[in-house]
Amino acid sequence: MLAPARAGSAVEAATGDAAYLAALLDAEAALVRAQAAVGQAPQEAADAVTAAARADAFDVRDLALRARDGGNPVIPLVADLTAAVARTDPAAAPYVHRGATSQDILDTALMLVAARTLPTITGELACAAESLAELAAAHRSTPMPGRTLTQHAVPTAFGLKAAGWRALILDAHDRLAAVRAALPAQLGGAAGTLAAFDVFDTSDTFDISETFDAQGGALRLLGRFAAETGLAEPDLPWHTLRTPVADLAAALAFCAGALGKLAADVLVLSRTEIGEVAEGDGGGSSAMPHKTNPVRAALIAAAARQAPALAAILVASLAAEDERPAGPWHAEWQPLRELLRIAGGAARQAAELTAGLAVFPERMRENLDATGGLIASERIAAALSPLLGRARAKELLTAAARRAAAERVPLADALAAEEPGLLKKVPEDRLRRLADPAGYLGRAPELTDRALRRLPRTDP
Repeated sequence: MLAPARAGSAVEAATGDAAYLAALLDAEAALVRAQAAVGQAPQEAADAVTAAARADAFDVRDLALRARDGGNPVIPLVADLTAAVARTDPAAAPYVHRGATSQDILDTALMLVAARTLPTITGELACAAESLAELAAAHRSTPMPGRTLTQHAVPTAFGLKAAGWRALILDAHDRLAAVRAALPAQLGGAAGTLAAFDVFDTSDTFDISETFDAQGGALRLLGRFAAETGLAEPDLPWHTLRTPVADLAAALAFCAGALGKLAADVLVLSRTEIGEVAEGDGGGSSAMPHKTNPVRAALIAAAARQAPALAAILVASLAAEDERPAGPWHAEWQPLRELLRIAGGAARQAAELTAGLAVFPERMRENLDATGGLIASERIAAALSPLLGRARAKELLTAAARRAAAERVPLADALAAEEPGLLKKVPEDRLRRLADPAGYLGRAPELTDRALRRLPRTDP
């Protein structure tokens, strides 16, 4: 109820307790299938565990309550999964979770949830980028005030602004796509050595003479396990080497921040007194019937403010002691889920916002003319410097700008009043053309075209 940005979204469903439970069970089943593939478990055991690993057969709330005793939900889940397998195939039950540690399963599940969630986020980002490409192309030469430090600076084009929003969104898309491709499975055993996976074989014998595997069975198992999960094979177990989580956190926080730039601009440009854009179907007010609030931009802005703090928690967990830490690992779980949800919710809002964004070129023109040509002072200075000298041109423009602002007259008239002989050097019609902001867009249209040639990253 307090998270409308993601409420009812695909990201919310993909990161719920049921999704995490399914990922945990998928990891457990993948492990037994991988062990069967390398000769460390019978195929019948792999089939039995896979058949029993159905999320709807387990009680999420009960698992959560029992997780308090061991500090994580894998311990009670293993007990329940083992019992479920034993009911159908008692001989297969000993192969549940064999050789693994809780962190192997939970880390793999975290990566599976992320891997299943990120395509939804990147899909929304791609939709937003497509909408912005259309806006940028349509308005490549639409003049509007450029603003720096809250004030009119020089003219720009709305197409260039939209292309800039799109560039940031593509940056976020490509970072998330790269992270998704690198998300690894986790398998290391008790202390990250894979030792337990070399002593097990299908006969369940523990004769020391049979424990050495010259073919590197445990290493082959690591690759097979990754393949069974659809995740990348890690070079090392990463129980306390938290690069995957930190990279994911950074990409998600960047995504929220990139969308936050779009939101910040829309919030400013949709102010009543500016009115250059508006959300196509903004929200209403409980008290003021006349209002149409930019609610999607507001929700994105909220996400951009929450994400950095969550990412900071995950980056801080890089400083993890020993071969398994007490606390840093546990601190990751909830912030990672929330960060996925925040970024996903913001991406959904951005896709909807950009698809319906209304643009008002006539209002942009009104705002450009509000200062009577002052916004083009840089252009006029460049034109007058060869005629008057750089210092005199600056002095004249400064005085004329003050007069224009005080007397509310066009800058061209103020210049003529300050320098009576100016019109002999610069014809009045040329002076007025120089003061027309629509003619001072620089290379904004060409820059827009150049930016629009970029496409989202596509993985093979």
